[in-house]
Amino acid sequence: MAKVAQQMVEQAGIGVKELLDKLVRAASAEFTTYYYYTILRVNAIGLEGEGLKEIIEDARLEDRNHFEALIPRIYELGGEIPRDIRDFANMAACPDAYLPDRGQGSESSSPRVGFTSGGVEEEKEAISEVKQGIERGDIRPLLQVLVEAERCAIRVYTDICNMTFGKDHRTYELSLAILNEEIEHEAWFSEFLGEGPSGHFRRGAPGESPYTSRFLIVPTSHNGK
Repeated sequence: MAKVAQQMVEQAGIGVKELLDKLVRAASAEFTTYYYYTILRVNAIGLEGEGLKEIIEDARLEDRNHFEALIPRIYELGGEIPRDIRDFANMAACPDAYLPDRGQGSESSSPRVGFTSGGVEEEKEAISEVKQGIERGDIRPLLQVLVEAERCAIRVYTDICNMTFGKDHRTYELSLAILNEEIEHEAWFSEFLGEGPSGHFRRGAPGESPYTSRFLIVPTSHNGK
């Protein structure tokens, strides 16, 4: 724990306990999203899947980087992550992005999709669209799950940025860096869905993390290391 750093945050008027709760929940969401994106990437097959696989991989690796970058800040502020990974996963700030259960040919099985609990109205609409798409044998609605995962992350980091702006400079800069990448992830998936040009181009290397890399203990190749 960095005592003076924590003291400065407290003196700036931020509730450290509340901030730590937000940071741990954000780290959990990054960790679980990395896990679920791994499954989605493996199952992105066929003509459409091959095009989608590359941007899933970039988002997957950069979400892992976000987790790695958040952990030091949590411990600097006197926090910790749960020792039981099940407890950690249950704390995620965003719902899980499940791969639909194809039922292995079973007509009686029902698809299991992401965002199965809670969420805002947009997420509930996404669930409905994904279920309808799966019933039609269309894989593209899966993109709605990916888009909503990124939109949830944007809300999470915007909230942390608003909380720490002008008060906790280190947490603010870290959250802003992650927010920049989450916004680009949303734009990639949104463009793939045909919602309009994203204005962004593919990464030079998988998981490049152009904004977050400087916070990582082992930087990505973006820094020329």
